[in-house]
Amino acid sequence: MINTQTARMLTRYNTWSNKVWYDAIAALPEGEAMKPRTSLFKNIVHTMNHIYVIDLIWQAHLEGRDHQMTARNSAESPTLAEWWANQQAIDQWYEQWSSKQTDETLADRRPVVLIGGNRVVMSQGEMLLHLYHHTAYHRGFAGDMMFNVKGHRAPVTDLPVFLREAPQSY
Repeated sequence: MINTQTARMLTRYNTWSNKVWYDAIAALPEGEAMKPRTSLFKNIVHTMNHIYVIDLIWQAHLEGRDHQMTARNSAESPTLAEWWANQQAIDQWYEQWSSKQTDETLADRRPVVLIGGNRVVMSQGEMLLHLYHHTAYHRGFAGDMMFNVKGHRAPVTDLPVFLREAPQSY
């Protein structure tokens, strides 16, 4: 089980990492972020948007409400600016949410209905851990696409880099 300090660190790490990714994607040559690619998602931005949509779904689970989503991504890719504005808002929500948690609320277990109708009971801490792993997994998809852009590499957003570059108290 995670504690409040870990929850706060993970949400701040995610906000920092999303900014690093945004900067790297924005630095790509014109059209590369939206260029159609062979991938589960249509392009780099649409891949990052999938992460955002899943953040919305789990926000609803953490708030104990129905997410009313039927898909794991939007049908069409937003622009980079649209994705970034949305991502910043949800990142801020997660940081504020984590700041209000106690060890007891993080241990609170509740039923969750996943896309497709499967059900599971998870603690709020487990939900946050899922988001951390989900985000890292799909950033790997975006990173792989970035390696196909000549002269560009995926940004390094490993946890030790965050702890070195953005030290905070939690």
